[in-house]
Amino acid sequence: MSVLSNIVISARVRRSPYFAATQRYGCKAYSVYNHMYMPLYYQSPEADYWNLVNGVTLWDVAVERQVEIVGPDAARFVQLLSPRDLSSCAVGQCKYLMMTDEKGGILNDPLLLKLAEDRYWLSLADSDVLFWAKGVAYFGNYDVEVFEPDVSPLQLQGPLAAMVGEALFGSALNDLKYFRFGEFELAGMPLIVSRTGWSGERGYEIYLQNSDDGDRLWETIMEAGSPHGIAPATPSAIRRIEGGLLSYGADMNLDNNPYEMNLGRLVDLEQEADFIGKAALKRIKEEGIRQRLVGLTVEGGPAVVPSLERAAITLDDRPAGRITSAVYSPSLEQTIALALVPVEHVTEGSVLTVQTDAVPLEATVSPLPFISKKTV
Repeated sequence: MSVLSNIVISARVRRSPYFAATQRYGCKAYSVYNHMYMPLYYQSPEADYWNLVNGVTLWDVAVERQVEIVGPDAARFVQLLSPRDLSSCAVGQCKYLMMTDEKGGILNDPLLLKLAEDRYWLSLADSDVLFWAKGVAYFGNYDVEVFEPDVSPLQLQGPLAAMVGEALFGSALNDLKYFRFGEFELAGMPLIVSRTGWSGERGYEIYLQNSDDGDRLWETIMEAGSPHGIAPATPSAIRRIEGGLLSYGADMNLDNNPYEMNLGRLVDLEQEADFIGKAALKRIKEEGIRQRLVGLTVEGGPAVVPSLERAAITLDDRPAGRITSAVYSPSLEQTIALALVPVEHVTEGSVLTVQTDAVPLEATVSPLPFISKKTV
């Protein structure tokens, strides 16, 4: 991850309801994600990582914009957008999805929340799904409304998240099962809280439904977390790569399909319902894929990580893929990466070469995740 020393605040880039709070609490860098400023780190990426894995952290993830789909055809329309079979999805349940185009390429990998039999949210990664969904709904003549609601999530993540959550919402939060959500109220603010997150640690996503309450919600959570050493942080590239969590735009994009990402379990070709990309994904499965995402351990310490961004991989001087994401893991004391490599080289223990501008580096195919998720 390359970080510039300055950020220019532009009127065309949106600020989250928590933007002022992130500045007060010392955020040092931002990126732009879904047309909104996204915090990158506070103390440093490494210090924020240790706060996450050892305690509890609060993240501004309002960049996870929601697409709301509501109306008589909502269930049928949401199923059209994803190859995952959603027929058994219950109200109050979350589902991790792939969204594919007509060629089977990945458009986004959102979290789906089913709020009612005729109402859904798609909590998005970084791409313009709102426009895609509106176009599909219009030309397919579906009886639905598709829009972006006033919803801005925070993430409460880390091994002490449950203690802070109980201080905020009481013991009822402990009854929330993994990938389930409920309606809660905090200091007069109606919220939806889900047992989900992008950290590989215990955590929750807290969906604010009135942006005017952003600062108040942030401070209320920080006050409740103070006895537990809560710290502001951001989605940790280190922890998500350790946990084998994928980032849309980095590890996958429209040129990739779910099978390449080891996510064939999210494609149900046998379901009766149709979905966009069904014929293409059936063909891809029958013909087989040419490349697949793997984990790599790479020689060299933190200093080599910047040179690994999008670096080419070779074997015996022949092309053998590319790095998609790379970090130095302080817990493993090892440089680790995710990479797309030809299927003939995905065997655990295979030794490849990463070509950098400085020197070639040896890399070994390793099982994912590097560190197991600690979500219970």
